[in-house]
Amino acid sequence: MKYSAVLFDLDGTLTRSEEGITRSALWAAEQLNYTGFTQEQLKAFIGPPLYVSFPKVMGMKEEDVDEAVRLYKERYARIGWLENEVYPGIPRLLRSLKENGLKALIATAKPQVFAEKIAEHFGLLPYLDGIVGPTTERVSISKADFVRKAAQMAGGKAVMVGDRCFDVDAAKEVGIDSIGVTYGYGSREELYASGADAIADDVRGLQRLILGDLPPARGIFISMEGMDGCGKTTQRTALVRHLEAMGWEVTQTREPGGDGIAEKIRQIILDPANTEMFDETEAYLYAASRAQNVRAIIRPAVEDGRLVVCDRFVDSSIAYQGGGRGLGAERIGDLNAMATGGCLPDLTIYLDMAAGKAIERRRSVGVPDRLERQKDSFYERTQRAYDVLFSKGDRSVVHVDAAGSIEEVSERMLSGVDEWLSGAAMN
Repeated sequence: MKYSAVLFDLDGTLTRSEEGITRSALWAAEQLNYTGFTQEQLKAFIGPPLYVSFPKVMGMKEEDVDEAVRLYKERYARIGWLENEVYPGIPRLLRSLKENGLKALIATAKPQVFAEKIAEHFGLLPYLDGIVGPTTERVSISKADFVRKAAQMAGGKAVMVGDRCFDVDAAKEVGIDSIGVTYGYGSREELYASGADAIADDVRGLQRLILGDLPPARGIFISMEGMDGCGKTTQRTALVRHLEAMGWEVTQTREPGGDGIAEKIRQIILDPANTEMFDETEAYLYAASRAQNVRAIIRPAVEDGRLVVCDRFVDSSIAYQGGGRGLGAERIGDLNAMATGGCLPDLTIYLDMAAGKAIERRRSVGVPDRLERQKDSFYERTQRAYDVLFSKGDRSVVHVDAAGSIEEVSERMLSGVDEWLSGAAMN
């Protein structure tokens, strides 16, 4: 193992932060009547300390700089730090470091209080062993101060990862290796000129450079469950948007369905014309679709380090065919053992809504499919089966009250998912 610790710059290395930084800088400048700057000019604020950027980029008078920094921080503290997203693949990289015993720290010229808020809000904090940044109003113009402190905190052999020449220069001054990344706000030419020891064009390339022969972390499999009409489709959209903002590379799939073959099976299952389908046939068709989905989409994506979100999985068969059709939970479980091949969700999100209300909502928004045309007693049995499944407490489940507005349900769900991801990172 070449390194025992990795020091990361924040802006342009872990997060795509252009929007929050440039908007805050422009707003502060305009309050002091400094105007006419292009977006390209404003990008220069990403990386260096504010006390350097305001006079250098905007030609700001010395007597205005303190006020500009105050105004910048005022807007940034209110909204700018949220105008951010994590680069795709960063969570897996940090998980890989943690699983292989490497330390990960942030060394940034951004005020430490903001770096800590960003790391916590976007789910990075559980993977980090420290965050180092300026804590005073006027700071040294050298980033080496923060890199040196982070390296001392980490101990062992550290490498600095950043997207700008400031990161490479700081690493040289401290006497450690550096890796430049071109997916941020610097250029390959800038990084080469500064003397970066290696350059990565994307996060996966960075991961390979750091880990070498060490194994990368596997992905995560999340299933979503609930009665038809509980709002799964809407909440899945909110979940995926949230996870992608946190840097997860997300693969979406559904059941029945998935790839081309599984989608053809879906059409057979849900076609209202297939009124003579036997309950056992239905159960086998669901299992067949699942076997295809697991092998064609879910398992390959998890092995590739991606986060899979699947709309329904085995729990739906146990509830709908085992409970609703009366075939029995144990029989359905046995039937699906070969279909899943041991590929089961790491986390299940259960959107809990009373059967009557859920199916009433579903029937009101379109032409019902074959399953949605069943009698109310079918859904009552299905609901009871779900209640039994998720009352056992033998696995990871985010149990969400699906009553209320879309925003309220989303907040409950995302809060539970974030808590689970944080706990998973600590284990």
